Amino acid sequence: MYFFAQIVFFMFLLCSKRASGCYNINHSFSLFNSFCTLEKEVRVAYREKLPESAIVSGATHQPLNKSALKRLIPDMKAMKRSTLATLVNAALLSAVAGTSFSTIAAEQAPAVKKNQLEVIQVTARKRVENAQEVPVAVSALQGDSLDAYSSAGMDIRFMNAKIPSLSIESSFGRSFPRFYVRGLGNTDFDLNASQPVSLVVDEVVQENAILKGFPVFDVSRVEVLRGPQGTLFGRNTPAGLVKFDSVKPSQEFEGYGSVSYGSRGAVDFEGAVGGGLTDRLSTRVSVLWQDKDDYIDSRAPGFEQKDALGGYTDKAARIQFLYEGDDFTGLFNYHVRDMDGKPIAFFGNSIKPGTNDLVDGFENDVVYHDAASRATQQVESEGASLKLEWDFNNHTLTSISAWESAEIYSRADIDGAYETGFSSAESADGIPDHDQYTQELRLSSNFAGDINYQVGVFYFDEALTIENFSYDTFSSPAGNETGYVIQQQDTKAWAVFGSVDYTISDDLKVTAGLRYSDDEKEFSANRTQSPIGAGPLSSGLINVSDDHISWDISTSYKVNDDVNWYTRIANSFRAPSLQGRILYGNDVTTAETETVTSYETGIKSDVLDGQGRVNATVFYYTMNDQQLTAVGGGANFNRLLNVDKTTGYGFELDSEWVLSDELNATFNLSYNKTELKDDTLSIAAPSRPTLTITNPVVNGKVLLDGNSLPHAPEWISNFTLRYTKELADGEFFAYGDVSYRSKINFFLYESVEFEGKPLVETGLRAGYAWADGDYEYQVSAFVRNLFDEQQSIGGVDFNNNTVMVNEERYVGVEFKVNFF
Repeated sequence: MYFFAQIVFFMFLLCSKRASGCYNINHSFSLFNSFCTLEKEVRVAYREKLPESAIVSGATHQPLNKSALKRLIPDMKAMKRSTLATLVNAALLSAVAGTSFSTIAAEQAPAVKKNQLEVIQVTARKRVENAQEVPVAVSALQGDSLDAYSSAGMDIRFMNAKIPSLSIESSFGRSFPRFYVRGLGNTDFDLNASQPVSLVVDEVVQENAILKGFPVFDVSRVEVLRGPQGTLFGRNTPAGLVKFDSVKPSQEFEGYGSVSYGSRGAVDFEGAVGGGLTDRLSTRVSVLWQDKDDYIDSRAPGFEQKDALGGYTDKAARIQFLYEGDDFTGLFNYHVRDMDGKPIAFFGNSIKPGTNDLVDGFENDVVYHDAASRATQQVESEGASLKLEWDFNNHTLTSISAWESAEIYSRADIDGAYETGFSSAESADGIPDHDQYTQELRLSSNFAGDINYQVGVFYFDEALTIENFSYDTFSSPAGNETGYVIQQQDTKAWAVFGSVDYTISDDLKVTAGLRYSDDEKEFSANRTQSPIGAGPLSSGLINVSDDHISWDISTSYKVNDDVNWYTRIANSFRAPSLQGRILYGNDVTTAETETVTSYETGIKSDVLDGQGRVNATVFYYTMNDQQLTAVGGGANFNRLLNVDKTTGYGFELDSEWVLSDELNATFNLSYNKTELKDDTLSIAAPSRPTLTITNPVVNGKVLLDGNSLPHAPEWISNFTLRYTKELADGEFFAYGDVSYRSKINFFLYESVEFEGKPLVETGLRAGYAWADGDYEYQVSAFVRNLFDEQQSIGGVDFNNNTVMVNEERYVGVEFKVNFF
């Protein structure tokens, strides 16, 4: 096969007198640091594949311009051949093994130490950079950790409590995930709900919540950026950003396939294959198939049904084509998903009144639904993107054009129970039509000097149709439609942005960014039928719009070769929102723009001579006019509101350790304290004897001032341990993780019953890996939620204490093969 060589510049180090031990190669160059893979044998030996985008300039963190590379080659040839060979070999081993070199001799490179941590490359600022040098609180999942967390039937919620300050939940199940970073999120379950945490997949924003549920497979890296990201990534990022990067095509033929079998008859397969079609064109095809049988029985009197809920069939695929010219690259990506399953199970009357304990004898495979036979969830989505990139002498021009579309129909027994004297709450939501178009055009400089910049424009256009239904469970025939609302929302937004990096000295760098955004929504809601006997209702056409200037400024100071200290102040916003879920109400509610200003400082350090990594951040933010959703409460519909002021503060610790030749560990910890500050903030009080509200109630209103945000745990922690041991002709491995999140409130008000207890979940994975020629094999057994911890993780604020519970213990086996 033809191998695409990623050529490397590295470690041209300008040393001062105090930097003892450094070899001064050339006083005309500052630090250059990059990565490469030259031969298949090296990549196989280290089991790592570095992306082409990892060719970077360490001084400016810019993609190294190919034309500049050509101009510098004659200078390299002027060096002694033995010196150049030594440097290239040292760089190769450094990039693949994660070794950091602070001294390089002219004729002989220092010995490479074993078991040092790999260098983690991120694109948090739309450039490939060493995560330790980025002045942003960013965590990355890749390699073994990513494989262990996301394998065997897991949807995107696998990241919950695995990264500092990140939690994820859903009242839909495998679709419509809701993200929370540093306590900031949105509990709204209507299908036009906006979120303050943005999801970007392969450099394309996934705005609608259904798009955010696309399965995770054949992914090279996940990044979580905490804090406002409004300068480079724009609208709806006041809390942060979750970023997925798929494995890209390459000229080398390679692929993998894995199949697993687990609890409740779950079968999962995923695989990918790719390689060069011509010397310049390569492709990669990735597929996923997940299947699980229904296993939850309904025992409602007169509505008994065996295996009514809990199953799904989820299929997804992605195909990519990469063209690599001399100074031009083009990447085309098409992806599609088709899911047919059941919604998450709601367990009615499952909390003991006056406590937050599950009722005695609770069974997670039994419900008492009178509408389980009609429960369904069907999701279809597809999208395509085209990334074009031109390398000019000192600049790179990038264009990203994308289209995304999603459809869903989800129907469920919402109150989760059969109760004599109460009407059943059987309803459905759907998106029959949705299209999202985005266009980004970005120009980045590639200067070797002290200043570099990015400037760009962005355009967003979304057309969204939503349908809300209610049904009469006891009609004849059962399930007649009794309510219908159609919502139409069209959103247009555009922005211009710029960011400048300035190197003040060898140790101090400053970055400043600015973005002007203009956002407009046009909305209408029409009710033609009401389940409560109200007449038809039309909202008419409602327009909300706003513009905002987001900004950030950060500094990065190199304390020494192993420690970087950064500071960051950032401002961002979330555009105005609308809520038109009016099956049971008569008001379309709106929420004004929310803005946030965040202050943070942190240390990123490599310790123990490269065998440890400790990153720590402290932060404080103030959010004005935060958009929140009153879900349920004293009225059976969702309503938007703004909070005068919300504050949050805390710290995050992210660490990784090489404990021995055979043992690696990570430990992460975060603390988040959030508080609503608005003495006029209140919602209608729920009135039922099974609910114990702990907030003050005045004139039928629950006062919310001083409450923490919903689904905002104060503590999140995660610990992993990986053991490997050479055995026979292969390797035995064992991987364990423990995640913890402290208690949470499900809703804006605080109550005894709807307070989720602290949750601890433990996972184990053990297996054996071996190689045979161009194939690598792996067989493993695994368990998630080892101790079968079952607790309520969300609630439905309706007629009764209806909750959702976390996934039960899951046991499985997996076989995987990689081929080259």
